[in-house]
Amino acid sequence: MATIRKVIDIAAPAARVWDALADFQNVHLRLAPGFLTGSKPDGDNARIVSFANGSVAREMLVACDHSQRRLVYFVTGERLSHHNASAEIAVIDENHCRFLWTTDVLPDAIAPYIDGQMSEGAKAMKAKLEA
Repeated sequence: MATIRKVIDIAAPAARVWDALADFQNVHLRLAPGFLTGSKPDGDNARIVSFANGSVAREMLVACDHSQRRLVYFVTGERLSHHNASAEIAVIDENHCRFLWTTDVLPDAIAPYIDGQMSEGAKAMKAKLEA
C-alpha cells in the first residue's frame, strides 16, 4: 500500500484553516477552489467532488474531530481498491499552522496520480487559505 503525505505550512490561524477544512460540503468554495470545481452532498456524510482535470470522486466522511482538528475520509471508485485519507491542522503560532494530509491508497500503481493530485490540491489550499 502506498502512503502519500503532504505537509503544508500556512500563514493563517489554525482555527480559520480548521473551519474551512471541517466544512465538508463546501470544500470547493472554502478550501481548494480552482482545484475543485464543485461539491454536492450525497447522503448525510458523503459528497461528490469535481476536479479541474475533469475527474469526479465520491468521498465519505469517517470522522471530524473538532478538538483534535482532524478529519478522516475515504474515496470510492473504479480505479481504487482502497483509499483512506486524514487531514490535521497543527498550530505553529498565532498566525501560522501546519496542514498535515496523509493518504493510503491501493493499487500502488495509482499512487503517482494521487500524489500529483494532492500536490495540486495543496497549492490551491495554500493560496486560498493565505488570501
